[in-house]
Amino acid sequence: MPELPEVETTMRGIEPHLVGQKIAKVDIRQPQLRWLITPELSQDILEQEVVKVSRRGKYIGVHTAKGTMIIHLGMSGSLYFVPANTPPLFHDHVDFQIADTDQWLRYTDPRRFGAILWTTDDWLEHDLLSHLGPEPLSDEFDVDYFYAKAKGRKVPIKTFVMDSKVVVGVGNIYANEALFMAGIRPTRMAGNISKVRMRKLLECIKIVLANAIKQGGTTLKDFVGGDGKPGYFKQELAVYGRAGLPCTQCQQALTEVRQAQRSTVYCVKCQT
Repeated sequence: MPELPEVETTMRGIEPHLVGQKIAKVDIRQPQLRWLITPELSQDILEQEVVKVSRRGKYIGVHTAKGTMIIHLGMSGSLYFVPANTPPLFHDHVDFQIADTDQWLRYTDPRRFGAILWTTDDWLEHDLLSHLGPEPLSDEFDVDYFYAKAKGRKVPIKTFVMDSKVVVGVGNIYANEALFMAGIRPTRMAGNISKVRMRKLLECIKIVLANAIKQGGTTLKDFVGGDGKPGYFKQELAVYGRAGLPCTQCQQALTEVRQAQRSTVYCVKCQT
C-alpha cells in the first residue's frame, strides 16, 4: 500500500498544479470508497481556490478557505493529473476539473480502501488524524521521546514502530528496511532495547524514509506519484521482498516470518 514516502511524493507532485487554482467541477463515478463520498464535497469545494496542500501521516489535505478535502490512498490508490477529456478506466473513480487549465486531477483506487472526505473544521482535529504520533522526519521525533514510548512495552519492535500512535508513516516496507539498517531483529521486544540502539533505529528510520522520498517512493504494484510516474526505491530494498535471497552484508539467506499478518524479512546473523 502507499506508505508515507509515496504519499509525500504524491503531495509534492500535485501541489504546484493545485495551489492558486479553483476546482471547477467534481465528477464522482464511484462514491463508495472506504467511506461514502458525501454530496457536500462536490457542493462545498466547487469554485473554491486551493490555498495549500499538505500531508499528515498518510493523509493529504487539500485546503481551501471554506474547508479541507482529506484524501487517503488506501491500499492501492493513486492521485495524479491527466489531460482534460481523458476517458476514465474502470477504477478511475473521481475527477476534479481544474479551472482554466486542460488538466483533471484523477483519483484511481482498484481496491476502494481509500477515502475522500470533507471537513470545515481544523483537519488535524479530525477523528482520523487527532490521535497520530509525531512525523518521523520532524524534530519532535527524537530519541528521548522514542525510548520513553518503548519503555516497558512487550510488543515486537517492528510492531511498535508501525504503530501510528507512536510515530506516523513507518509502514511495513520501511520498518523492515530500517530495522535491517539498524541491525535490530524485528521480533525483539521494544521495551528490551537499549537507548543507544533505539537512537540508531531512529536515525535509520529517518534515513530510509528520506531516501525513499528522494527516489519517489516504492512501486510494488499499482502506485504512481502525482506526476503519473512510478517510484524507484524498490531497487534499493535490502530485505523487503527478498526472503530466501542472500543478505547484502553477510550473504546468508534471509528469513521470513509473519508479524501481525505482515511479511517480515530479516537476517538472523546481522540482526540481533
